[in-house]
This record gives sequence, structure tokens and C-alpha cells, in this order.
Amino acid sequence: MQPQPPRRSTHATNSPLNRIVYDRWGQYGRPVLLLHGLLFDRTMWWPVAAELATECTVIAPDLPGHGQTPPRSDYSLERIAADLAGLVHGLQLHRAPIVVGHGTAAWLAVAFADAYATHCVLTLDEPTGALPGTVDGLLGAAGLAAVPEHYRPFAEPRRDPALLKAYAGWKEQPPTRRLVVAGAGTGRPAPAPDRAFGHLTDPEGFAARLRALL
Repeated sequence: MQPQPPRRSTHATNSPLNRIVYDRWGQYGRPVLLLHGLLFDRTMWWPVAAELATECTVIAPDLPGHGQTPPRSDYSLERIAADLAGLVHGLQLHRAPIVVGHGTAAWLAVAFADAYATHCVLTLDEPTGALPGTVDGLLGAAGLAAVPEHYRPFAEPRRDPALLKAYAGWKEQPPTRRLVVAGAGTGRPAPAPDRAFGHLTDPEGFAARLRALL
């Protein structure tokens, strides 16, 4: 009889000023921190997390102002990275996480790795150059049309122009990249997806690429 896969559970950090709501799958193994891009939320990772959950602990947070995580006054990369590091540390898994950043969260993933113990970093759909100044421009550049219809409910953006203003400071990439992206010390090539939203166009394949980094 096959064991049941870990169920998704939803939690929130305790800080009232910097609260982060996140989903968790699994109780053991290396943590895998999945970060959504600007205007999206943690649900974009559900198909991938379901594939990974029997082999590691998957954490998918809503970034501030997205999903169920409330807005805050400080949206800096350094502050949010610190809060995420505290979240991962609080799980007491005693292993450095794999950090995955989609879209603008690629910069957050790199900032996290610059400052905190990290097994490796994987980025996808990282923006090049300045971000578009409108919601429609950002979504058009993100390649949202690539998401198959049956996965589209996992990529419903929040069309809030205030978020573009709140995250304006993210337009400059972090100054250093301490880790080799997507495979520090493994000798393996970076497992980059072939198309935009590769984690939703092929969740099983994307999970396999992550599994190789565990």
C-alpha cells in the first residue's frame, strides 16, 4: 500500500508587522523555498509542490501585498529576505534551502543567497532591464499566455498598480551573486525551463529538475 502524499497546510509567521502567510508540504528533508513573481501569489507553485512533497519540505509564501500576506511599509529585498530566512530557520530542518525565484522574485532569491546559507538558487523568467510601468505591460512581458488553460487558475495575477509602486525598488538587481545559480557545487548545468512559466507548462518536468538538486 502506497503512503499518502503530504497534504498542503497553510501557516502564518507570528510577527504582526511583517507577517507572511505560506503553504507547506512535507515535514522532513531539505527545504525548497518557492517564490512567486510580482502580481502573482503562492498558488502558482501548487502543481510543482505536489510533485515534490514526498521527498523534501516545500515552502511557498505569499510575498507582502500578495495573496493572504498583508501589505507592509518596508518592501526592500533585504527586509523580505530576512523575514524568509527567519521562516525557514523556524522550521528547524537544519539544512540550507534550495531557493527558487520566478520573475521579479529571481532578484529576491539572489538577495537571499547573498545573505543566508543556501544550497543553491534557481531562477526562471528573470526580467531583463527596467520593469514595465503598467500592470498590462508587466503581464505582457511575463509571458503569461504560455500557461496552458488547465493551469491558468494557478497564475491569476492581482491587477493592482499600487504593487508596482511598492516594489519599485526591486528594479535594480542585487549587486552580487555569491552562489552559482541553480547548482552550486553540483557540477550540473542550470536546469532552466524552455518556455515562460516553465513550472506551469510542465510541472512534472520542473519538479524533476529541482529533485536533481536535492
